Amino acid sequence: MDVSGSSETQAIKHYWGHLAEHESSEEQAFANDIVRAYAESRDEVDGFIRASSHHWRLERMPIVDRNVLRVAIVELRRMNDIPKRVTLNEAVELAKRFGSEGSGSFVNGVLDRIATELGKS
Repeated sequence: MDVSGSSETQAIKHYWGHLAEHESSEEQAFANDIVRAYAESRDEVDGFIRASSHHWRLERMPIVDRNVLRVAIVELRRMNDIPKRVTLNEAVELAKRFGSEGSGSFVNGVLDRIATELGKS
């Protein structure tokens, strides 16, 4: 969605039709929920990133970092059954694995500020 400009429906259909491995229906539902939740609240989620990422414009952030932050913010805001620490740890690991050398630290710092702002303990 970020790179291609496609809608959430198009992105979901394309991913499961062409790119995904064999995830369970529960994993598919979880991923689809995150994509839809982000699409519904894109401006608000991106606003959290803009307000909390000092010295970085959203548009200039590495794509991986920006999208890991988006997924994690959706989890923090909408999925109360997932503990804050789990969301942050998974986001940092994704950033380290798929981002640049400093991605893990950057994502951790931004998400920690956002989680605090959201009142997540």
